[in-house]
Amino acid sequence: MGSLQAQNGVNPDWEKKVIEYFKEKLKENNAPKWVPSLNEVPLHYLKPNSFVKFRCMIQDMFDPEFYMGVYETVNRNTKTRVLHFGKYRDVAECGPQQEVDVNSPRTTTLERQTFYCVPVPGESTWVKEAYVNANQARVSPSTSYTPSRHKRSYEDDEDMDLQPNKQKDQHAGARQAGSVGGLQWCGEPKRLETEASTGQQLNSLNLSSPFDLNFPLPGEIGPACLVKVYEDWDCFKVNDILELYGILSVDPVLSILNNDERDASSLLDPMECTDTAEEQRVHSPPASLVPRIHVVLAQKLQHINPLLPACLNKEESKTCKFVSGFMSELSPVRAELLGFLTHALLGDSLAAEYLILHLISTVYTRRDVLPLGKFTVNLSGCPRNSTFTEHLYRIIQHLVPASFRLQMTLENMNHLKFIPHKDYTANRLVSGLLQLPSNTSLVIDETLLEQGQLDTPGVHNVAALSNLITWQKVDYDFSYHQMEFPCNINVLITSEGRSLLPADCQIHLQPQLIPPNMEEYMNSLLSTVLPSVLNKFRIYLTLLRFLDYSISDEITKAVEDDFVEMRKNDPQSITADDLHQLLIVARFLSLSAGQTTLSRERWLRAKQLESLRRTRLQQQKCVNGNEL
Repeated sequence: MGSLQAQNGVNPDWEKKVIEYFKEKLKENNAPKWVPSLNEVPLHYLKPNSFVKFRCMIQDMFDPEFYMGVYETVNRNTKTRVLHFGKYRDVAECGPQQEVDVNSPRTTTLERQTFYCVPVPGESTWVKEAYVNANQARVSPSTSYTPSRHKRSYEDDEDMDLQPNKQKDQHAGARQAGSVGGLQWCGEPKRLETEASTGQQLNSLNLSSPFDLNFPLPGEIGPACLVKVYEDWDCFKVNDILELYGILSVDPVLSILNNDERDASSLLDPMECTDTAEEQRVHSPPASLVPRIHVVLAQKLQHINPLLPACLNKEESKTCKFVSGFMSELSPVRAELLGFLTHALLGDSLAAEYLILHLISTVYTRRDVLPLGKFTVNLSGCPRNSTFTEHLYRIIQHLVPASFRLQMTLENMNHLKFIPHKDYTANRLVSGLLQLPSNTSLVIDETLLEQGQLDTPGVHNVAALSNLITWQKVDYDFSYHQMEFPCNINVLITSEGRSLLPADCQIHLQPQLIPPNMEEYMNSLLSTVLPSVLNKFRIYLTLLRFLDYSISDEITKAVEDDFVEMRKNDPQSITADDLHQLLIVARFLSLSAGQTTLSRERWLRAKQLESLRRTRLQQQKCVNGNEL
């Protein structure tokens, strides 16, 4: 990066050359696999200012910040002036005898956007392992950097003083010159700032609790990052999944310089330092806990399945060859998957058919507010006080790239935070369980719901789940108003009787066998499947979500005639909603067989499946004497 800048002097075109250079480099033979990933490599193994990648979700977007795109330094002895670029940096390049001339007419103030990014919520272990195996970057611990970072984990924030005395001396020149490290300058010398136009930075706070990395799901690990984006930031939105390539910035001097500067600025004018301590803590955490990435290239990911090409709608010959090759062997893969899921569902092949349709379902469009393509399944008849639902979720985890099992206990419903909300004191979006990226599988285990009282938060959480299932949206809480965030989450509800949540389709489980030891049974099922076959299942379930689908005029007419005929025989037997459900089942049944258009045969098979499902529900109703 430095040599590129040196070659181009102060030529403004150097920025384009940087991006072109990295784009070309990454096209070379397997080059992306050689770039170290923050998802895999511990932070203390990476050198500052190295080129890294990060697979993440945008959890929050902060306000745009100003930085000095071009700044001038003056040597105190020789009075020599040097121009520097500030892009891709947090800390001003300033030698021992140099100081930044903040009044230089050649200084340029530019703007960049900051995203707060977290690892993909609920990402499956097999996905992480596949990315690790594909990557060839082998990084040794960096000996050229302060070892104080070795002491700190992502979840532990005890040692706030990151700065050895040597480093304090090193950067004294920058402080004296009024350069505060982040290259920010907002017009007046007294308003020099480091992080954003609001001067956000960690204020040597006495942290009584570990630093909250604001992950949506409990138990997640990995780094959160402050991602600095320099162009096209309007293309991205909260909850997007990104693959980023950029410059790693982990200079601990940020904390020291920013704290000193804020102390000074508050003495100059108390009104200039309006951030709350909480906001400073959140927006500028220690770089050892929340590193910065200055983005050179960013790609929005359609999916995170490492077994498939990243972009499935590209007309590249490599992608087309992969898709057509896999589609040619689809039939045996579907048959094997059906057998595998039948075993997982204790011998129930009808439930296995519906589980396949559920796992490949996706919201393909929205008509007004109605999300078309959602297919929430309620698997009722699950044995209570059994580990069946837990092990069924484990099977699903082995098949899909991202998932979460919500244990629907009274305790969880009353106390967990489902809805993200805006914290105006810290000026951030506090995450909730339902802040999930598209195509996440959410398994709601209702078999754990015991008798008792839902309190007000519990009622709100049930309403949020119903809202998600019905409209495929989550209403984030901004205190004074709610903001709709559309989503595309596959929801599977396991329950004993009929779920108290709405579902598009209820299938009652009819086990053909009850294993004496459920754990042993499910473990042996997983161990007998070849890894290569398991990978085919994973490709199958991801790929089919992205296939186009259509119904010819001829079949549309046949379906309409069929509907009229069914209504003629028994007007109560089928409603317009039932027809919509039949069309959804027919859609995913066709796609599950690799057919992108509806055939007469698939339509009849959809009717047959729905008839079997309804008959089973009726039989169960008669047995129990109550409505399922």
